[in-house]
Amino acid sequence: MAATPLDLRVEGMTCASCVARVEKALRRVPGVVDASVNLATETATVVATQPVTEAAIAAIRKAGYEAAVRASREPPVSSSDAWEVGIAAALSLPLVLPMFASLFGAHWMLPAWLQLVLATPVQFVIGARFYVAAFKALRARAGNMDLLVALGTSAAYFLSVWLAFASRGEAHLYFEASAVVITLVRLGKFLEARAKRRATQAIRALSELRPERARVLRDGLEADVAIESISMGDVVVVRPGERIAVDGEVTEGESHVDESLVTGESLPVVKAPGSRVTGGSMNSDGRLIVRTLAVGAETTLARIIRRVESAQAAKAPVQRLVDRVSEIFVPIIVAIALVTLVAWGVAGGDWTVATLNAVAVLVIACPCALGLATPAAIMAGTGVAASHGILIKDAEALEIAHRVRVVALDKTGTITEGKPTLADISATDISSHDALRIAAALQSGSEHPLARAVLDRARAESMAIPSASSVRAVPGRGVEGGVEGRRYALASERWTQELTGDTPRGLSPESVPGPGARTRSWLVALDGKPAAIARLEFGDRVKEGARALVEELHAKGIRVVLVSGDNRAAAEAVASEIGIDEVHAEVLPEDKASVVAKLRAPGAPVAMVGDGINDAPALAAADVGIAMGSGTDVAMHTAGITLMRGDPRLVADALEISRRTYAKIRQNLFWAFVYNVVGVPLAALGWLDPVIAGAAMAFSSVSVVTNALLLRRWKPRAN
Repeated sequence: MAATPLDLRVEGMTCASCVARVEKALRRVPGVVDASVNLATETATVVATQPVTEAAIAAIRKAGYEAAVRASREPPVSSSDAWEVGIAAALSLPLVLPMFASLFGAHWMLPAWLQLVLATPVQFVIGARFYVAAFKALRARAGNMDLLVALGTSAAYFLSVWLAFASRGEAHLYFEASAVVITLVRLGKFLEARAKRRATQAIRALSELRPERARVLRDGLEADVAIESISMGDVVVVRPGERIAVDGEVTEGESHVDESLVTGESLPVVKAPGSRVTGGSMNSDGRLIVRTLAVGAETTLARIIRRVESAQAAKAPVQRLVDRVSEIFVPIIVAIALVTLVAWGVAGGDWTVATLNAVAVLVIACPCALGLATPAAIMAGTGVAASHGILIKDAEALEIAHRVRVVALDKTGTITEGKPTLADISATDISSHDALRIAAALQSGSEHPLARAVLDRARAESMAIPSASSVRAVPGRGVEGGVEGRRYALASERWTQELTGDTPRGLSPESVPGPGARTRSWLVALDGKPAAIARLEFGDRVKEGARALVEELHAKGIRVVLVSGDNRAAAEAVASEIGIDEVHAEVLPEDKASVVAKLRAPGAPVAMVGDGINDAPALAAADVGIAMGSGTDVAMHTAGITLMRGDPRLVADALEISRRTYAKIRQNLFWAFVYNVVGVPLAALGWLDPVIAGAAMAFSSVSVVTNALLLRRWKPRAN
């Protein structure tokens, strides 16, 4: 049975140790093949060979967390969190004021009973969740951040209680350490949750594009209906200023449509009868009648949201190191705290100081920053990329893309417009008119760009197209079939040579003046000895941003290669025009993957850019496949990155956002590791007050998420 994914919401995780524990619990469930948990999105993705929903939820609860089937990816921010942080701050402020007053020479202290009254609700009411989570962790024989906070603050609190009664209130107490640490950690978690919501803003913005209702034309009357009741083929009326509710084709009307939030296209696009429109786009100035082609989960907007959600929930390969560290992080910190306690107590004889230093070790250690470093950057990076028309399928594609050293480009539809026109026909034995009739008959059932060019020319000449029989498409070579009692093939140069055994005489490209960038096909009569009887020349313009793409890739030290099934003259002419380094022409679809594989070298990943079904094998073979959104669904499904617009410059932008996102991941991991490597020894040596340690702990996780959010300022050059 095929493995099926299950998406769950997990509540109660606070650090990377929690992530490791939930993943272990899920992987022990019978039928589960793999499980991936994301701290930033608070989600779990489970791949299983059988239905495991109830068992997976039960396993998560047994591990000490709450779980449910996910309905939304938006990280929850409870309205009570702000109130609790405010109350904790109000109770903690009087406790910490004497410490600040001492900086100005004033030495005073609140009565011991008042300190106890202020600190107790913070410790056991506001901080109750730390005890609950710590208890669950211990019951599951594991550790997490909550355990460190509970141990550290409890030690400071009960030490102060003991000192208050033992010295009858005359000794210095440390209630401020326990209360302020809890307040700061709760504040840090609150700010962290709000920052994570900002990181998922791209998904919320996309989700809000879909209107809830639409006007459907039925029996000549407009009916206002819920979007869920619209079916394929329904006719939808879109008035000026309204959002288009469905993917469809304009059948009547003309208008400008703003597609910026869906495709990243900055300028409104003219839509007329025959134009395709995307649900979520804004209709500007004209009334449009649209025939529905996709609804619900099959719309472009729904697929975009699914892809962005999938990328944000995915775990990058670099995260595996963090997961391994997090599994042993809490036990190591507890051990260091115990060693600190014993060492200071035995060596100095002052167990109060020893306890405070051990508390500082416990509260400064921050596995939260480790757990958030990678997913926070991925959330921000994929979100800002999606808002500019760059859809990243998974975290692995994002991580690899920044290391790409070779970019292989398809020609037609990728760096050329993909809308060829039939520029010239020359024939022997038959007239050019008859050659066009036969070619149009052979291509009448095809959606290939060259086929459309032939049919457009035939329709423009009001030509009666005969029917064809036994038509067979030969991938990468052409098409053959019967027309008016004879067998013909419309073939590429390579197939023509295979059929006839030679370059067709009298129709040789060298004997015909004209631009070398033209693509050529030959009409071959197959009855008797195959012979080429006509040559068809197609012209296709290079896209406006193609040269800029190549120049930008060269500036980054990336080699650019053209891999095309077109004839060598056409491929080399395009390559020369825009400055491509290397050309592989007349490559069959099944051979494109081999060419891409040969371009790969150790430590030098290859990106393949294409848009057609014939590019799918090469997209899959590349380290990173990049599909042009104007191409086929097969190409987009195979690729790791999809560009929603046909602008070639977006290829360089996709590599750039990958580079910037990975730089943020490195920065965050460096900060998280260095923070703990430096902070824990300082605390163990007695150089950090528990209050300062608690503040540093809260700051560390907030700073990691805030640093990741800086990616939201990125803008592509293609805009």
